Amino acid sequence: MRVFILAGEPSGDKLGGALMAGLKALKPDVTFEGIGGPVMADEGLESRFDMAELSVMGLAEILPKYRALKARINQTAAAVVEMQPDVLITIDSPDFSLRVARQVKAKSDVRCVHYVAPTVWAWRPGRAEKMARFIDQVLALLPFEPPYMEAAGMRCDFVGHPVVAEPVATQAEALAFRARHSLGEAPLLLVLPGSRQSEVARLGPVFQQVVARLVREKPELRVVIPAAAPVVGAVRRLVQNWSVPPVVLNPLDSDVADPVAEKRAAFRAADVALAASGTVSLELAASETPMVIAYDMNWVSRQVIGRMVKVDTVTLVNLVSETRAIPEYIGANCRPGPIAQAVVKVLETPEVQEAAMALAMQRLGQGGEAPGLRAAKAVLDGISRN
Repeated sequence: MRVFILAGEPSGDKLGGALMAGLKALKPDVTFEGIGGPVMADEGLESRFDMAELSVMGLAEILPKYRALKARINQTAAAVVEMQPDVLITIDSPDFSLRVARQVKAKSDVRCVHYVAPTVWAWRPGRAEKMARFIDQVLALLPFEPPYMEAAGMRCDFVGHPVVAEPVATQAEALAFRARHSLGEAPLLLVLPGSRQSEVARLGPVFQQVVARLVREKPELRVVIPAAAPVVGAVRRLVQNWSVPPVVLNPLDSDVADPVAEKRAAFRAADVALAASGTVSLELAASETPMVIAYDMNWVSRQVIGRMVKVDTVTLVNLVSETRAIPEYIGANCRPGPIAQAVVKVLETPEVQEAAMALAMQRLGQGGEAPGLRAAKAVLDGISRN
């Protein structure tokens, strides 16, 4: 069996690596060609070019790199058509991967599978119909996504979210984290202002005011910020004048034996988290850490996105659990006063979120087969039925 597989960013590389491992377990004779990162390389992929070239596929960065990226799209599609694999698997990065799939389908009958469904349930539903012209099957991370894809004419399999396969810190590891950072038994707030410079710049001052209000009400409060690698410098500049000096976790710190394990321990040790909107809400739920979600954007984006969004919550725990247990403060509502009040309320009654977090994890596949293996089974079943 021959598979052409491609990913364009680190999260896709992890998905791809798990899927490749699943395919190897089920089809030992499988061979791979394509584009990926270090995780996929560990599973035997020799990437045709450095996956980092595709990291510029955002709205702001695409124009100056358009010609080079267009060349990579053409080159990759031509390689797939020449190879004539049993299946082409594209992983997320729709600006790149879906353009490759479109070209492949126009010149061949290669089966095209896309891993990670677009968020048509939230905005721009027409994307599903456009995809259906060249995508045969979608592998979905969220349990409510298949009907949207199937309505557009594609097969769609819910294969589980990768968060359920990630390790979670134990209570002992959480206590050891508190001891290492001299946190004692103080109430601990985890602050997660995002992984992009623009997010830290916009949310940082708001979160700073939230922390100042909380410290006035709860002087014993301690704060930990697990900074994402691209924003460590921005976070350190942000917290220089905070009313309580936070512990900033740097994932690139060579003095820490396992920075990823340190972050997991911080998640488990925290009593409450204040986090930017995103998949981090699922990571927090996996660690059983109650949370408040906040996010803001510029005025123009507020107006445009506000008119396009079709859901009344953007927090994945709320969406998957079909509850509204996680308080969120988005756009014009992202104000320090209400956010601080919500954090205090969660600190006082954390059990309100427990059932929603547990239900979300269960629905995402916790305790079942690993998502990579489920994805591999879905791909093979799709090929056999085809």
